[in-house]
Amino acid sequence: MLSPGLANELQKIPLLCDGNSSWMGENVKCENVVGYMAVYRVCFAVTIFFVLMGTIMINVRSSKDPRAGIQNGFWGLKYLLIIGAVIGAFFIPSATFGITWMYFGLIGGFAFIVIQLILIVDFAHSWAGAWVAKYEETDSRGWYCALMSVTLLNYVLIIAAAVVFWIYYGLPTNGDSGCGVNKFFIIFNMILCVAMSVVSILPKVQEFHPCSGLLQASFVSLYTMYLTWSAMSNTEDQNCKAHWNGGDIDGKTSQPTLDTQSIFGLAIFSACVLWSSIRTSTNNQMNKLSLGNNLLQNDTGAVSPSDVEGGSANDGGKGENKVWDNEEDGVAYSWSFFHIMFALATLYVMMTLTNWFKPSADLSSFSSNEASLWVKIISSWLCVILYVWTLVAPCCLPDRDFIKNFIKKVITLHHSGGLVAIFSERAHTYYY
Repeated sequence: MLSPGLANELQKIPLLCDGNSSWMGENVKCENVVGYMAVYRVCFAVTIFFVLMGTIMINVRSSKDPRAGIQNGFWGLKYLLIIGAVIGAFFIPSATFGITWMYFGLIGGFAFIVIQLILIVDFAHSWAGAWVAKYEETDSRGWYCALMSVTLLNYVLIIAAAVVFWIYYGLPTNGDSGCGVNKFFIIFNMILCVAMSVVSILPKVQEFHPCSGLLQASFVSLYTMYLTWSAMSNTEDQNCKAHWNGGDIDGKTSQPTLDTQSIFGLAIFSACVLWSSIRTSTNNQMNKLSLGNNLLQNDTGAVSPSDVEGGSANDGGKGENKVWDNEEDGVAYSWSFFHIMFALATLYVMMTLTNWFKPSADLSSFSSNEASLWVKIISSWLCVILYVWTLVAPCCLPDRDFIKNFIKKVITLHHSGGLVAIFSERAHTYYY
């Protein structure tokens, strides 16, 4: 939808451009933003679908619930519903839709940034745990050196990022003094990264959190610096931002495009999806798909051994694989939360594809938006606070498991395939 050829066709839709000047600016031509308006409408339809499904699935306790049929069936109707919603979204008047939906996107994108952090922390914990286990099993210092090398590389990248940010976002392009806000963001977030790293190796934290360490802190710090970069890319001061996409501060760019930080954002999103898929394939999901002995012990309780070892007595001992419902006694994950996660992911992708934008008077400040700047910078601070809290909470509240349970719930949902495919619910309820 961002390609010039398709944008020319989208301009023929009357309601897609009518009324946009009231919030984009009189000098912004429809052909320059029509692709972004189309992305807004498609993602609006998909988000509404997932919110509707999430609402319908509230308090579903088992597959015996009548609503289970909606969750695990009616696929043709679901596809038709989404297609119809997408078509209908293009007939929404543009007068107030764009600005209103942008703020919904900001909120949803903010929430998904935090969820991405949880997956990144889980990835770092798994990585560190695997390499430490290899080191202890083999007594080879190669694993220890590899762990230290990756950690050191991460911190080198963090320092390099801070230097680059200072040059391109802290020093005005016109040679004047200024860019104080960007300088504050860089310095303050670097201080947070240092503090977070120190906290992760404190003896008291290590006592309650033996798996914590500099590797995890370095990954969270890298993510924090990415959010800092992403935030500064949305500053409205054109003299305090880099122009790496063929444009300049005079606004001579003819078409809005995905900028560098947006491409990084999509790469991080894809990496989180890949990590979810890998975790799915390496956990009990493989036992479920292969009818292993531990088929459902970690999901909903137990299953009759006769059902998993060669089939039932009635099949003559042929051991034929059968299809059965494994959630009759209780669902393996929250169906409602599953759809809400998809809705947030859709909003995050929408905002990334559209550069978190609010078009203004000209294309030179097309991706400049103070609201998205503060959403991202606050997200970076919240990420640090969340990670530090997971480290110190066991020390302060040793009898409370609410944080661990929340993080486990989010990770379990993703590891059940939450971001792998839009209509993958069936794979979570029926196994062959």
